[in-house]
Amino acid sequence: MSAHDIVQRGLYFEEFIPDARYLHRPGRTATEADNVFFTTLTMNTQALHLDAAFAEAQAPFHRRLINSMWTLSTMVGASVAQLTQGTLVAQLGFGDITFPHPLYAGDTLYTESVIVEKRLSSSRPGQGIVTIAHTGRTQDDVVVATATRSVLVHCLPKDGEA
Repeated sequence: MSAHDIVQRGLYFEEFIPDARYLHRPGRTATEADNVFFTTLTMNTQALHLDAAFAEAQAPFHRRLINSMWTLSTMVGASVAQLTQGTLVAQLGFGDITFPHPLYAGDTLYTESVIVEKRLSSSRPGQGIVTIAHTGRTQDDVVVATATRSVLVHCLPKDGEA
């Protein structure tokens, strides 16, 4: 490595700022291929995701919906490079997951994350627990997903540690 090498990484425990809002860019435009691939890969046979004729006959949307688990996965994935890349120890859990509006093929999903709280781990020295509230919005600023996620992350290395 040279003196000018910069490796992208997430945040260490001490670097998370409660109430800070991180805007993850670029957004991700959902495609029909994404929807069909993710839905079949996960063995979800819901016709609302796979069968255009069926979905068109169903009120109130009358079109195929992007699989909400794709939306959740993509929303969280968008935060990784900025928040937890290389500093994550473990994903601890999710809560308060909502999908207040559907996402459709052609919509672009933009994600933002707010640090809700953080605390040092009482059982794992050198690590801390961070709670993150994620929100996914379309290009029209319509909220399509929210979720709270708890993660275990490393603390900053002490001098002399790698």
